[in-house]
Amino acid sequence: MSRSCLAVILAAGDSTRMRSSMSKVLHPVAGRPMIAHVMAAVASTGVSAAALVVGRDADAVAKAGAVEGVTVEAFLQAERRGTGHAVLTAKDAIAHGYDDVLIAYGDVPLVTSATFTLAREGLADGADVVVIGFHTDKPTGYGRLLVENGELIAIREEKDASEEERKVTWCNSGLMAIDGRKALSLLEKISNNNAKGEYYLTDLVEIARADGGRVVAVDAPETEVAGCNNRAELAALERLWQERRRHELMLSGVTMVAPETVFLSYDTEIGQDAFIEPNVFFGPGVKVEAGALIHAFSHMERAHIGAGAEIGPFARLRPGATLLSKSKVGNFCEVKNAEIGEGAKVNHLTYIGDAFIGAHSNIGAGAITCNYDGVNKHQTRIGANAFIGSNSSLVAPVSIGDGAYVASGSVITEDVPADALALGRARQEIKPERAKVIRERALAFKAAKKAAK
Repeated sequence: MSRSCLAVILAAGDSTRMRSSMSKVLHPVAGRPMIAHVMAAVASTGVSAAALVVGRDADAVAKAGAVEGVTVEAFLQAERRGTGHAVLTAKDAIAHGYDDVLIAYGDVPLVTSATFTLAREGLADGADVVVIGFHTDKPTGYGRLLVENGELIAIREEKDASEEERKVTWCNSGLMAIDGRKALSLLEKISNNNAKGEYYLTDLVEIARADGGRVVAVDAPETEVAGCNNRAELAALERLWQERRRHELMLSGVTMVAPETVFLSYDTEIGQDAFIEPNVFFGPGVKVEAGALIHAFSHMERAHIGAGAEIGPFARLRPGATLLSKSKVGNFCEVKNAEIGEGAKVNHLTYIGDAFIGAHSNIGAGAITCNYDGVNKHQTRIGANAFIGSNSSLVAPVSIGDGAYVASGSVITEDVPADALALGRARQEIKPERAKVIRERALAFKAAKKAAK
């Protein structure tokens, strides 16, 4: 939109019901603080500036609320005297004179830019105040939106509502938009002449109408404007976010066998025709390209899975894991800060850390890269078309050349040239009848020990 806009985000609550050692808005949904979700939504709406009204953990909240392309300023709310008072804490920002002022809350992480845009369009159409409401079949406890002739005439709190007004199912979400040219004068008219002595933002409806202004309400999905007060509600928000994102991905061409068991992060990217089996966890920073196959019980974070690659079941990709196209990381394997080349296979029971695996190489079962010396990490480089036998230990820093072969059970401490065979194990010896002697000795010792009791 061409209109300038300030977003005022209220995030100063004490989080008492959350029973937490940190601010409520810092608790994550889909791996991202709730406040960051809200800030991303307002940023997508085209706001140029945001005022964060903070209290507890002010510095951490301000840091979590930083968003690219938006100038963010934090305002400390020392006292809690109602929502109207909270918004006026950002008075200096509002006074700059924006066309639109959006009011949002830091604990409403499912809100989308589309809802804020709808409210701003109401301002562009001439409204002085636009309230965002939602319809619910359980309105108890919410303020009701009372509408006449297409305009909002009041927000009636349940304790003040008549029996007829309590039948209204269109409720107040708390989110709203205000004409920026009038915002400050309207906000300063809010009185604390009520039982609690607090300044209620909802009074703006009748204040604006008394000044001859126009007030309207727009509708948003109930789930989108849901807030969070405790851990149970946080879990409910997580469930709703996951359901929404899974649905979006499946409509984009991703197959999920049991979507309710797949957990995504806020920035998970999955390409068309990827196939996700049950019980898969995507931590932050994961990108899955087209046609990849993710088997059950796999766990990924900050990893890149190339087109047609295959991982799992029971695979773990840690930060920095990169799988090129058609590569494979199989069951009970762990990869960290390593590149698995095109068509390379790391099939089972293997650890690959701080490494480079060349195209079409094969890493046998139980092989490991010994990347840590107790102080520093070192790299292992394996060329293309190499074969690393089962139960081999590659002690970094070490390099295995193209086409090289490492015999099973070897401990490799020196570089292996291309096309060479490396054996790093003791020569096998056979001692005839020795097993029988050892066994008889052990049985005699056990019998003597039993007789002595």
